[in-house]
Amino acid sequence: MKLDIYQKSGKKSSKKVELKEDVFGVTPNEHCVYLAVNSEMASIRQGTHSSKTRSEVSGSGAKPWRQKGTGRARIGSLRNPSRVHGSKAFGPKPHEYSKKVNKKVRHLARKSVLSQKVSEKNFMVLDAFGFEAPKTSEFAAILNNLKIADKKVTVLTGQIEDNLYLSSRNIQDVCVIPAGSASTYDLLDCQVILADTAGVELLNNQLSN
Repeated sequence: MKLDIYQKSGKKSSKKVELKEDVFGVTPNEHCVYLAVNSEMASIRQGTHSSKTRSEVSGSGAKPWRQKGTGRARIGSLRNPSRVHGSKAFGPKPHEYSKKVNKKVRHLARKSVLSQKVSEKNFMVLDAFGFEAPKTSEFAAILNNLKIADKKVTVLTGQIEDNLYLSSRNIQDVCVIPAGSASTYDLLDCQVILADTAGVELLNNQLSN
């Protein structure tokens, strides 16, 4: 499968980039995409929430009054969860939320999203970004020339350069990510994927069977 390569001016280059069929031409597997995104979202959670148990709440451990003869309900501790300023019954404690997903499932999920973007013509390839200096206006001009300035764009590059990152960070709905570390959610959470030729080559090698 071959795809047109665009120049910064928005015009198509005479060259084409090779997209491997087993990476960009697979039948999307929605369940694998769900499992991968669910795992990625779960791993982001810190899991540092914590509530105090009866042993941790401030207060006396002595029995407030005797068991019988007062006319009031019996009580053993002021730190009981049912009382004001008491502890929390079955409250949250720090724990991990990470969910294991097999490597093959993660790879298939990424290939499914890439293949869907290509089939919907929402995958574009630029010959190279090559910023000599950090220029937001220059990056914005590229998006305007490619007619994707009003869309949410994920930029995949073989290697993030400082000038590219600094040129794009102030533009809304644009995210620059190294192609090798882009997650399923990163690929899914956009309207258009804009990749350079180095990024495409990296994906071809990394996800190829």
